[in-house]
This record gives sequence, structure tokens and C-alpha cells, in this order.
Amino acid sequence: MDVIPVIDLMGGRVVHARRGERDAYQPIESRLVRGSAPLAIVAALLALAPFRRLYVADLDAIRGRGSHDVEIAAIAATFRDLEIWVDRGETDVMALRRRAVAGPGISILGTESFADVFALKRALGAGEAVLSLDHDARGRLGPVEAHEDVRLWPRRVIVMTLARVGAGLGPDLERVGDAAARAGARRQVFAAGGVRGIDDLRALRAAGAAGALVASALHDGRLDHAALSGFAAEAR
Repeated sequence: MDVIPVIDLMGGRVVHARRGERDAYQPIESRLVRGSAPLAIVAALLALAPFRRLYVADLDAIRGRGSHDVEIAAIAATFRDLEIWVDRGETDVMALRRRAVAGPGISILGTESFADVFALKRALGAGEAVLSLDHDARGRLGPVEAHEDVRLWPRRVIVMTLARVGAGLGPDLERVGDAAARAGARRQVFAAGGVRGIDDLRALRAAGAAGALVASALHDGRLDHAALSGFAAEAR
């Protein structure tokens, strides 16, 4: 099972995400490295473990306040073997087609950004993307059909529970397990939100998750080099 580090970008810095309350995010304070510069944070994460993928949330782009394309391109150029998933809240089909060709990164299509399933279908047809099934404390966000109709899902799907991000509440095992069971062998389901440590990773693996998106537990030391190495060895 993959562990995928997450960085949230706002105002040119990596910020600490908590419960999806984006206006309250502050620059991250990490045990791994001083400061919150994106390149330094990514380098520190890769020194912790040989991660294959990185999830980037461009919060300025999601909120319509600019973008971090320059910073993301610098990450891609510096760490060439790293597959980068980028959530910009992008919904325009032509823009997504350009992204599919030129990047930087593979686009995340979050259901919270789409008003109807027809717009989401068009976006999914624009090129390779990862679908994020978004939830807040009240439940599903975006078109109901996207959550219920597995035929719409691409080969990689994230179950994103924003209310658990940075909250220390543990992952949403029930939702992840349900999605994994419905996804079948042709699709991979990734969990996002709430991972506190190695036991949560084991529980997600048992629930059928192909991977987990993690941030806080990497920066505060709950998932250190020894824990990550041991978890990787368990799967071998």
C-alpha cells in the first residue's frame, strides 16, 4: 500500500491543513525541516522515505486567487521520478486537456468543484486524472452520481474526508472500505484524511485501500523513518 505525502500550498508556502477550514491555515511547522518553502519540504519528505507520489493541493487556485504552477513545476523538475497529483479545483475541459499534455502534474478532479455530473463526465474525458470523492462533516460533496455510480470512476479514486484532515480523528474506514469493495479489481481507492500513525495505515490496508494520503503524521514524527520502513516491509 502506498503512503502519499500531501502538501497544501497557499501564498507560496506549505501550510498546515485542518478540517478543510482553508481561511485559517497557517504555514506548516515541521520536525523534518525549518521553514515552509515547498522545495525544502518536499526534499525533507523524500529524505524520510522513498515516496513514489506526492499530492499537491493548490489552495490559491482552488479559491480563485492565483496559482502555484511555478512552484509545482520546480518540484517536478527537481524530483523527476516523483509522480505528482495536483488539485487546482480545475473544471474547464480545455484547461484540463492542456494539463494532461503539458502538466505540471496529474490533475485531481474533486467532486466539490462540480455542480453537476455532466460537467464532471466531460472533465473526466479530458485526459488522465484522479477522481476525488469529497466529503465534509455533513456528508458527500458534489454530484451524487459521482459517489454512487462506479462506472464513472477512473482507475484511481480518492475518498477525501475533509473534516478529518489534520484533526486527529482517524481515517474514515467505513467509507474507504465501501468504495474499495465497489471499485473491484480494475480501480484503486486511496484514503485521505485522518491518518494518525501506523495502526491507521494497517487498518486502511485491511479495508482494501491501495494507498493513503498523509501530512500531519509525517511532520510531527508519528510516522517516522522506522515506522514507514517497517510498514513497507510488512507488505513484502
